Amino acid sequence: MQQKSSEAALWAVYIVICSDKTLYTGITTNIDKRIIAHNSGTRGAKYTRARRPVSLVAIIEAPSKSAALKCEYAIKQCKKSSKIESLLNWKFNKIEYDDKD
Repeated sequence: MQQKSSEAALWAVYIVICSDKTLYTGITTNIDKRIIAHNSGTRGAKYTRARRPVSLVAIIEAPSKSAALKCEYAIKQCKKSSKIESLLNWKFNKIEYDDKD
């Protein structure tokens, strides 16, 4: 029987862009390890193996695996154009402006 960690795993939904400009969405508890796996081709998703290298474009934190899976599913139901538009708006809103002028 596996013991549960005293610390709950932090889940995240991530989106990568592949070398052929397609997007891949997945979930993980370790972003760095997962991106390395995608780029190594040994433990990455079958979809990304033929589309390396991949680059991380977004991370969305989730409170649980269930929430991450629901978020991943919702993203995968969107058209690529709406995903790109959402990513651009999200990144633009995250920019912090320096008012030292």
